[in-house]
Amino acid sequence: FSLKELHGIFPWLVESIFGSLDGIIIGWNLRCLQGRTNPTEYSVALDFLDPSGPMMKLVYKLQAEEYRYDFPVSYLPGPVKASIQEQVLPECSLYHNKVQFPSSGGLGLNLALNPFEYYMFYFAISLITQKNSPVTHHVSPSNSAYFILVDTYLKCFLPTEGSVLPPPPPNPGGAIPSPTPRSPAVPFTSYGMHHTSLLKRHIAHQPSVNADPASQEIWRSETLLQIFVEMWLHHYSLEMYQKMQSPHVKLEVLHYRLSISSKHHGSPAQSSYQALHAYQESFKPTEEHVLVVRLLVKHLHAFSNSLKPEPLSPSAHSHTASPLEEFKRVVIPRFVQEKLYIFLQHCFGHWPLDASFRAVLEMWLSYLQPWRYAPEKPPQSAEPLPRSVSEKWATFIQENLLMYTKLFVGFLNRALRTDLVSPKNALMVFRVAKVFAQPNLAEMILKGEQLFLEPELVIPHRQHRLFMTPTLGGSFFSSWPPAITDASFKVKSHVYSLEGQDFQYKQMFGTEVRNLVLKLAQLIYQAQQTAKSISDHSADTMASQSFFSWFRFTPSEMNGSYTGNDLDEIGQDSIKKTDEYLEKALEYLCQIFKLNEAQLTQMMKKCGTAQDENGKKQLPDCIESEDGLILTPLGRYQIINGLRRFDVQYQGDTELQPIRSYENATLVRLLFRLASVLNERFADQMDVLCSREDFVGRLCRYHLTNPHLIQKIRYSPVVKDRTSQNWGPRISLRFLASYRTLISLLMIYFIASWFYIGPVGCTFIILIGYFLYAVIMTFFSEGWKPHEH
Repeated sequence: FSLKELHGIFPWLVESIFGSLDGIIIGWNLRCLQGRTNPTEYSVALDFLDPSGPMMKLVYKLQAEEYRYDFPVSYLPGPVKASIQEQVLPECSLYHNKVQFPSSGGLGLNLALNPFEYYMFYFAISLITQKNSPVTHHVSPSNSAYFILVDTYLKCFLPTEGSVLPPPPPNPGGAIPSPTPRSPAVPFTSYGMHHTSLLKRHIAHQPSVNADPASQEIWRSETLLQIFVEMWLHHYSLEMYQKMQSPHVKLEVLHYRLSISSKHHGSPAQSSYQALHAYQESFKPTEEHVLVVRLLVKHLHAFSNSLKPEPLSPSAHSHTASPLEEFKRVVIPRFVQEKLYIFLQHCFGHWPLDASFRAVLEMWLSYLQPWRYAPEKPPQSAEPLPRSVSEKWATFIQENLLMYTKLFVGFLNRALRTDLVSPKNALMVFRVAKVFAQPNLAEMILKGEQLFLEPELVIPHRQHRLFMTPTLGGSFFSSWPPAITDASFKVKSHVYSLEGQDFQYKQMFGTEVRNLVLKLAQLIYQAQQTAKSISDHSADTMASQSFFSWFRFTPSEMNGSYTGNDLDEIGQDSIKKTDEYLEKALEYLCQIFKLNEAQLTQMMKKCGTAQDENGKKQLPDCIESEDGLILTPLGRYQIINGLRRFDVQYQGDTELQPIRSYENATLVRLLFRLASVLNERFADQMDVLCSREDFVGRLCRYHLTNPHLIQKIRYSPVVKDRTSQNWGPRISLRFLASYRTLISLLMIYFIASWFYIGPVGCTFIILIGYFLYAVIMTFFSEGWKPHEH
């Protein structure tokens, strides 16, 4: 086709593949396309969208003619959209010289994108817009065509070895020009004066790559990364977006807004205060979204770590360093660090307290360990000891201090609110503790905190202006004290750029966080005891299962004091895994925070005071008051998650309990009336039988009386008229209303009919069997000792 026809069909083709921005058109549904279920479509889609495939060739062909395509600003991430609509240009160079108003006026802003940008915008945003795609089968996100394409594009445009392959020329001997600057249709204030693009000297001021061929090497790489970061990591509140900007830019923006507050293409502008506090984007990232971001983080670590060693001669470095090598040097701190930190904070604060948080956790731990993606491999050794973190990573840890410390505190707050008896939650605590317990890592984090907490002195002129305030060193006209070190400045710059000048830093190795760790250790110990009690209860239940036990209720069944846990369904293997994870996590926490044996022993004693004499039941966390025990927030959490509970039992007459779900309601009422008639008619005879001192008396006392209940009623301040109720010997028939008793009787009758035993004979056999059971229970309960009551 001719270029004019291709230009017209290109937007339709992109929307047909990736779906529409409003999510109505699904497109090829690459997120659900897998080779296992649809091998033909899967291979065709990957071949067609490959970096060297037909679709990308079409992109480069259109790129050569400098075509532009409109992308609505309304579908950009919320903070960027609100900023552009207020005529404040975001700091990212991706938006520079691209925002245009429609010719007819109004608020329909668009971005004028070149074909490569337009294609990648749609590709990246389809992960967000196509959330509600119909899924007919279970889909593994890491095996989908979309996930594979992201990995392919990253390897092609951000290579760890070699350089980016040049695009094929559309004409023999021709070259593809990079984007040319376009005059903006409306003046914009820029946030990005201190974070300009690496390609500013190449792209923003050069009409073609022919003038500077070096820019051709990385303009696609930087554009791809900026689009991925903007679409996947730029979803948070506008307030946080404004907070991330530097102070001198805020002043510039304020001055600009005051100058245009009365006019905005004929309509009054929305006040910045209203936009700042009324706007809040509702964003809930999916697990697939987080997995794709983790893939991006892992590849960027490998890409950054593939940087060639710096030459000894600075002059040689300045002449030999390629743009791609310079890009590797700044790719994480300049393009990813800030937005990933905000994204992780959002996930830590809003993700549900369930096992799906594992995806966010692993993405965070992947970012914290760039040495895992370094080209050098650990030496092969027989001992399974973890490899010590090299000192060369100290700079990375210091420049990402909040990633380690503040997010660790955020994880502690989450862990204190989760059910650690669950093996999946126990595994997450174990994973975090294991990562932070790597040799030398805690020491380097502590060193970074010490650098940040150094006295804040006046900074020389070569450093950032935001630190040069009178609050830090007195008057601007006072003499300059000695300057702080470069390392301390880098840490302070990192913290203040992410959290602002008024940020109150909470030390990871301070007293407050140490107390949180001790609470977590206490919760780990409680979870271990709970898992052990569940295991013991399951074993006791299995051991007590017998044929005759089906015919009689036990006190625990009637009171319903035990509630099961998910481990009852999972089995003993999961209980064992939970115990192993928690035990190792506690050991790692002791290594990280240097917890001594005395602290742990004291903590164990504190936990043990809540246990009863059997060591199986624990009361929820409470405080004493004039009105009795009052639940603390921890105690309410323990009850809600089934970790602890009060031993609440029915204190009244067992015959008058509410009808249970395992009982037949009609039979309960009929049997109660029958038992009442028998108890009234034979009350005197039962009293005489129970007063005998021989075996018959012991048999009747065991089965016709409840001494524990009689004693409670006798001394109860609630029951005033004790003569109106018959609390003496009586017959109870309620156990016959249990469904399991009825099923057992039907099974016995079925077996008896198999041996041609009639109903009368079968009933006689049941009565004989129950009488023998009663005699045996009497013998083992009281023996041959005379009755003492």
